[in-house]
Amino acid sequence: MNADMKAGMNAEEIARRSAEEIARRSAEVMLAADRASKSLGIELRNVAPGTGEVTMVVRPDMANGWDICHGGLIATLADTAFAVACNSYGVLSLAAGFDITFLEPGRIGDHLLARAEERALKGRTGVYDVTVSRLRPDGTDGDPIAEFRGRSRNVGRPVRSVDGGALQLDQLARDREAGDAEHRRGRRHPSGG
Repeated sequence: MNADMKAGMNAEEIARRSAEEIARRSAEVMLAADRASKSLGIELRNVAPGTGEVTMVVRPDMANGWDICHGGLIATLADTAFAVACNSYGVLSLAAGFDITFLEPGRIGDHLLARAEERALKGRTGVYDVTVSRLRPDGTDGDPIAEFRGRSRNVGRPVRSVDGGALQLDQLARDREAGDAEHRRGRRHPSGG
């Protein structure tokens, strides 16, 4: 019996905590090496399996010619939340594409929140929705300013730290990788992919 079981936690609680730890470590490792997000001041707010939240304050140097936040930077914020969510299982996933709809402009001084939610995960493909909204002064969500839908592709390798070391994945992530490998062996695409 391990220490968690002795502490009164059941197997489901242990698996949930392990999954949350994998999500947190995956986000930390990815964002530590993400120079683009760092340069924009994007910060991790929350992460859990299949979800991610990041924030950004719109600075004067982020304004376009109309003195509103450049749409590409709002897309970058949404893409970062999407990346946090789709990599939250400890397996490297990359964007296969995305669409974004701008609802309102972001303004200089706005505190923006991008919240990503997994909508579908089938085989190696994921679909995630991200809402970008203004944060109110009390930290709660305000009006949405953009809606983003991202499509991810799991490349079947563990998330790696900057020095190339794999995360310490628990049995949950290893089981997931084994299932993906079994899927690839059993049903290969005619192109070999």
